[in-house]
Amino acid sequence: MGVELKSGRAAATREALDELAELAATAGGEVIGEGIQKLETPSAATYIGKGKAEEFAKYCAEHNIDTVIFDDELSPAQNRNLEKIFNCKTLDRTALILDIFAQRARTREGKMQIELAQLQHLLPRLTRFWGHLSRQSGGIGMRGGEGESQLEADRRKVQERIDKIERDLATVVRQRATQRSGRQRNNWPLASIVGYTNAGKSTLLNALTGAEVLAKNVLFATLDPTTRRLRLPTNQNVLLTDTVGFIRKLPHGLVESFKATLEEVVQADLLIHVVDTSHEQAEEQIQSVEAVLKEIGAEGKPTLMVFNKIDRLNDHRQTLNHFLEHHPNGVAISAATGDGMPALLAELSSQLRPVREFVTVSVPHEKAGTIARLHEVGQVIERRYYGKTARFKVRIPPQHHAEFAKFIVEPA
Repeated sequence: MGVELKSGRAAATREALDELAELAATAGGEVIGEGIQKLETPSAATYIGKGKAEEFAKYCAEHNIDTVIFDDELSPAQNRNLEKIFNCKTLDRTALILDIFAQRARTREGKMQIELAQLQHLLPRLTRFWGHLSRQSGGIGMRGGEGESQLEADRRKVQERIDKIERDLATVVRQRATQRSGRQRNNWPLASIVGYTNAGKSTLLNALTGAEVLAKNVLFATLDPTTRRLRLPTNQNVLLTDTVGFIRKLPHGLVESFKATLEEVVQADLLIHVVDTSHEQAEEQIQSVEAVLKEIGAEGKPTLMVFNKIDRLNDHRQTLNHFLEHHPNGVAISAATGDGMPALLAELSSQLRPVREFVTVSVPHEKAGTIARLHEVGQVIERRYYGKTARFKVRIPPQHHAEFAKFIVEPA
């Protein structure tokens, strides 16, 4: 169910409800029907009008519906009032997304992040279900003291659990910082793959690096970040990280709890923004991703736009041309078929090219290890072999200058 604001676009409400239905199906639900009410502003008490709520409640009773999902975040009061009217479970968009994330999380870190977001969502919604119980008796060993209600005890337990998870996640942040310092010692740039959920991020990571990340045509197939090494045509190593998919109206609490994961995005040298060009709302999805990037502090980072799923465009190539006109350095690909991948690798090489010295080195043939090392860390542009030496024109990273200094004969 959703509210169409008279100041908003009807098409936007329609798109949001279609996506909500897809989310419900992803969570394992069967969508029976939908409802929309036009309002100036949502009702403070019941989100939709009370009369409309009673009308929809009658429909739900007739069709044995056990869950009603609202497209916006409900206040605790709205949620309580609606459950009384509908006499069944009512969820908002935030609770639904959290439920999907809870199903998808696989690693300990991912499960902690989801539990944190769920508890933070639950805390203000703990209602006085226990009001009929007598107050606990006070005395030695009763932590809440005399008169602590069951509701207060529940709130305290939830808050204690939140505090513990936040401490554990702080440890994860320190571990990630250690991992990043290790990467920086190798001077390998980091590129983070971002994009709307189901845009093809995991498929792209698999295609580029041979990773085996789950890639399915469902929302939020990947939650836990995966990092793999990619060697570019310029003989340069880059670390690619696949991140959680974004979505419009992504719950703020979820963004907050996923800060440890999304830090990889903030720290990246380059963002690879994957767009599903075959989707009707591709433009709106780009805007939603940019809004989340702004929220996590990654706004304005160097970004390579990758327009994916061109194999599904058929006769709608004008859509692709429109995107490429607005993003001149963008690349059109199909991660599934491999179409456009050489162009993507070339653009990655260009955008991640570090400052390298262009030098000529002369290495005796017996120094085979040095020659191999030169090919490993440098980009060899030209090679010539003479009687006792091999001469190379090569680009080498500044940190490797000392390693080859005695073989440099002249600037290239």
